[in-house]
Amino acid sequence: MNRYEAVAAALLQLQQVLQQQGLWQQQAPSAEALASSQPFCIDTLDFHQWLQFIFLPRMGELVQARAQLPPRCGIAPMVAEVYRAKPEIIAALEPLLLQLDELLECAGE
Repeated sequence: MNRYEAVAAALLQLQQVLQQQGLWQQQAPSAEALASSQPFCIDTLDFHQWLQFIFLPRMGELVQARAQLPPRCGIAPMVAEVYRAKPEIIAALEPLLLQLDELLECAGE
């Protein structure tokens, strides 16, 4: 499995876990909320919303186009910070985000 395939598989798994955890939304946030310039849209979106509506689509586009992947991601630490009162969400999401961080770090070599 090449890196693009591995990233695509991890992205699909992330989507599935978000759905299983009840963090998947049917309706997108407003265009204004999605246009935030803050890291992770922290001022307008919950972290899971950022994953669903910003991260997954952008990464999916890069993978599909076989475009250059970002050399670093570093999103796994956000899970422990954002969901510190919900260890079950940390346990479900953190391994996947660590895997994505590692895959993307390798892509930057």
